[in-house]
Amino acid sequence: MGRLFGTDGARGVANTELTCELAMQIGRAAALVLSEDNGGRRPVVMIGMDTRASGAMLEGALTAGLCSVGADVLLLGVVPTPAVAYMVVKHGADAGIMISASHNPCEYNGIKIFASTGYKLPDAVENQIEAIVLDQAEEIPVPVGSGVGMVRRVEDAVDEYVTHVAETIDVRLDGLRLTLDCANGSASVTAAKLFHRLGADVQIHSAQPDGVNINDNCGSTHIGNLQKIVREGSFDAGFAFDGDADRCLAVDNNGDLVDGDYILALMAEDMKERGVLAGNAVVGTILTNMGFHRFCAERGMDFVATKVGDRYVLEEMLKKGYNLGGEQSGHVIFLDHCTTGDGQLTAVQISGLLARSGKKFSEFTGLVKPLPQTMVNVRVAADGKARMDSCEELKNAVKAAEDELGNNGRVLIRPSGTEPLIRVMTEGVDKDQIFRMADELAEVVRTYLG
Repeated sequence: MGRLFGTDGARGVANTELTCELAMQIGRAAALVLSEDNGGRRPVVMIGMDTRASGAMLEGALTAGLCSVGADVLLLGVVPTPAVAYMVVKHGADAGIMISASHNPCEYNGIKIFASTGYKLPDAVENQIEAIVLDQAEEIPVPVGSGVGMVRRVEDAVDEYVTHVAETIDVRLDGLRLTLDCANGSASVTAAKLFHRLGADVQIHSAQPDGVNINDNCGSTHIGNLQKIVREGSFDAGFAFDGDADRCLAVDNNGDLVDGDYILALMAEDMKERGVLAGNAVVGTILTNMGFHRFCAERGMDFVATKVGDRYVLEEMLKKGYNLGGEQSGHVIFLDHCTTGDGQLTAVQISGLLARSGKKFSEFTGLVKPLPQTMVNVRVAADGKARMDSCEELKNAVKAAEDELGNNGRVLIRPSGTEPLIRVMTEGVDKDQIFRMADELAEVVRTYLG
């Protein structure tokens, strides 16, 4: 994790941490790096954003920075993160930038950069941009006249993205009754169009963004709302997206949560049966429930675990040629259709499976028998994450917990890549035991690193 870019771009509180000045500097540095990489040709950069009030402010700053070093900018407006990745590839742009802080509250924002391939920038390129911004490692040119970049707004980005996602399944969704929670975010402009186009009977919630209500008691981080709606409304399924719609959590017809592990399981089994699961393998992370490991073993599929972060899942998929991977949080990557996690694509794939099979959603969700697992997020001091590995009190507490669990569970403590948090995860066969341990370990973190 770099000094400026975390596991999912540069993030912070907009206007105090992620300032206009910093956004402009990132734009200028990115334009310089892109022009060097393409032999000095004028780069073309697409910019999309979610619905946060600070989005337009940062869009203006990024645009100014890019144009001041000679890059042309195509403004996509409010779109999901995966739409930026898709549009970059489709239209041959040199890069794409998404302005979003994903599932975080409205005061946060972020800058995520995609390469011309539609994949997130490699670490080496991010490091080069960081060095220019933070260390003035290279002199940035100041073109004038015709050397200054131009700006154009792309009016049909939403329609192009919706068409793409709709065409990833070969079945209509007529007869399916679905409810969607758009988190007052990017899915607010795409979800209704997408599912109506496919023929589903759709009820839409939290799709009235006002700049500050993104992720506010709605979306995938507040799944209880959707569960209640499904239970009371007799829906076949419910889907909840986050602010930039790159993740999806689902609710089955009984109102029970279907998290990323369950989603991977049902899609892996379906893809294997259809003969399209590349390498007969699924990629997850070290947080993936041990019950999913057992599911893969029972069905003769390989499971590959990476560090937490969809970028690491994607790296492993590309390295080994796999086409399905994701995280428990709902980032699911269908590499045959998209270069990054896509919440609405995930919802469409699940809905397509329900339509083809004629089965109820709940008939699939028993595939995985998860072990009890819990996570406690502890807010820490500014240097808390940096001091975590050297904290002897925490090391001793973790060892004691692992000794108590033996082979019946595990402990995982890691710093958040995007927030000032340390995440404490425990998993095991005894629910009471692992919940107690998580609370005890969280208190150690709070005491010594908070």
